Amino acid sequence: MRTKQLEGADNDVDSVPYLAVVAALAGLALAAYFSAAVRAADPGNERMQEIMGAIREGAMAFLRREYRWIAVFVAGMCVLIFVVLDYGRPWGAIAYLAGAISSAVAGFVGMRIATAANARTAQAARTGPQAALPIAFRGGAVMGFTVAGLGLLGIALSYLVFVKWLEVDDSFQVVATFGLGASSIALFARVGGGIFTKAADVGADLVGKVEAGIPEDDPRNPATIADNVGDNVGDVAGMGADLFESYAGSLVAPLVLASLLFATSDPDLREAAFLFPILIGALGMVASIIGAFLIRGRKGSLDFGKQLHRGTLTAAALAAAFSIAGSIWLFNDLIERPVLMGLTIVVGLGAGLGIGFVSEYFTSDHYPPVKRLAKQSSTGPATVIIGGVAEGMLSTAASVLLVVGAIGLSYWLGNEAMPTIASSGLFGVSLAAIGMLATTGAVVAVDAYGPIADNAGGIAEMAQLPPEVREVTDSLDSVGNTTAAVAKGFAIGSAAITALALFRAFSASVGLEVIDLERVQVTVGLFLGAVTPFVFAALTMQSVGRAAHEMIEEVRRQFASIPGLREGKAGVRPDYARCVDISTRAALREMVIPGGLAIVLPLLIGFVSTEALGGFLAGSLATGFLLAIFMANSGGAWDNAKKYIEAGAMGGKGSEAHKAAVVGDTVGDPFKDTSGPSMNILIKVMTIVSLVFGPSFI
Repeated sequence: MRTKQLEGADNDVDSVPYLAVVAALAGLALAAYFSAAVRAADPGNERMQEIMGAIREGAMAFLRREYRWIAVFVAGMCVLIFVVLDYGRPWGAIAYLAGAISSAVAGFVGMRIATAANARTAQAARTGPQAALPIAFRGGAVMGFTVAGLGLLGIALSYLVFVKWLEVDDSFQVVATFGLGASSIALFARVGGGIFTKAADVGADLVGKVEAGIPEDDPRNPATIADNVGDNVGDVAGMGADLFESYAGSLVAPLVLASLLFATSDPDLREAAFLFPILIGALGMVASIIGAFLIRGRKGSLDFGKQLHRGTLTAAALAAAFSIAGSIWLFNDLIERPVLMGLTIVVGLGAGLGIGFVSEYFTSDHYPPVKRLAKQSSTGPATVIIGGVAEGMLSTAASVLLVVGAIGLSYWLGNEAMPTIASSGLFGVSLAAIGMLATTGAVVAVDAYGPIADNAGGIAEMAQLPPEVREVTDSLDSVGNTTAAVAKGFAIGSAAITALALFRAFSASVGLEVIDLERVQVTVGLFLGAVTPFVFAALTMQSVGRAAHEMIEEVRRQFASIPGLREGKAGVRPDYARCVDISTRAALREMVIPGGLAIVLPLLIGFVSTEALGGFLAGSLATGFLLAIFMANSGGAWDNAKKYIEAGAMGGKGSEAHKAAVVGDTVGDPFKDTSGPSMNILIKVMTIVSLVFGPSFI
């Protein structure tokens, strides 16, 4: 492949992957800096450190056990790739293993720091909000920049090793197996972590708040430590693995697509198309680093949302400007209007922010939907649930319009940028997905900050800190619920567009030019695909239900059998470890079947008919995307309606409205933290499995 010397530049385009490696290492260095800053903070008194230690011990024990289970699956997939695929011997298997290990490491590192930041955030809250926000954010930023840094580093090194240095056969298919490795870990981490956290949360809420009438995170509640552990394994490790997979997938899709669409193009243009996604990843990392340094607490201010948004919006604006400059630099003398390539990234960024705002609108207590839900709680749980379902369904319309608009506009830009290249519009669509996740470091940082704030509130309650401390941590936590919904919006939106790009790559690799609904095998596949997300959602929610049942029975047993526990008698403590063990065993047992479905179904259908598999992927993409948006936003709305009431609306804590809102929140827990977030992984895993194993279907 020829290398082009750019006019006016000292470096040629071959420097791009190396720049990406440097940017990735800079992100990892920032994660290390934030980690040191968190560890240097005061962890609080002996009781706070004891609670923090129990949460950390439970979280890390679960993660180690979960990874042992997943390791068996990863080993089996390595063998399958090695045996079935020509390019799997050995490079495909090695790339798959590298993707899985990178995702696991990101989750492990993020968990370690998140469970160290919770007590430190609570202690800082004793000084004031201006001290608490930076610690919680930096704790989340360790996960954010570890995820983005390892993801970008893995893709850049995969490109250098397999495409440039070794020049292996089917090199881009090999790079795709890196993405499959990341997806495998993400699927099980999201499902397993989601089951754990919601089993504990539902058990703690229904028996503690509703039956026993004791506050959330009260040390008398046997499930409270398990609940705090669950925040970390579900919303830190699970979400981190989710967005690691999303980020890696968004970079893999245009790389593989370019290898197919530009196969006969000018070598210089082909190389630029390969390198542009990697360049955007590097530029997005730089933008995220700058944005992260802009987030700091303001003295006396509880408006944490504005402060967090300032960092993420700055990162997005910089990423947009950098992307346009990068496209002009890379495509300057190759296409007539190189700026259009950069604008596809801007479209993706805009759509991601738009979907994030839709999620915020439907889940924040600053807007009418949550306030309506809180008002409906005055007439009981039924109206709260009906209202939450309706709000979640309604939220899908705006999200779909934004995704459809992003697809249409980026397709047009791609075609206009390279009118002589067939299907260049689809390459533009794949670039829009990168745009949505260009600032992954900043997005994950403000998401992972939420569970840290939630844990800080729990520690403040259990350590019996002054009420004003809990006021600060509750303000942090309320914003955390909204930022989590925004991050889910980014992940879900990018999943839809990335899956579309991967689907096009799959269809090109197996020679599937048209999805013809008049062919019976396509129709059969379409219906099978459409029903799969519903079955997956049902299985994961049933898993939460079964695990929560065990937890509820255990909490009731301890209240009944331990004298003085319910009354808070001095020296009487519940058996926290027993509840942690129940959630751990249930999560590991229940995650196997839903997780396995995403791998097995595409393989079974693909070996029968690639046309049926095409219909299957189309059906699952459409329904999975809608279910993901609906469930995430319904659950977030129920959660913040409860917190809005707890802040004093509709009678406040202990009122009948509060009890109804707690029921709604409990129903929404598996919606927003188990089934909903798993959907975006499901649709991408099934698509990338189809792409990776496509050659064996023919």
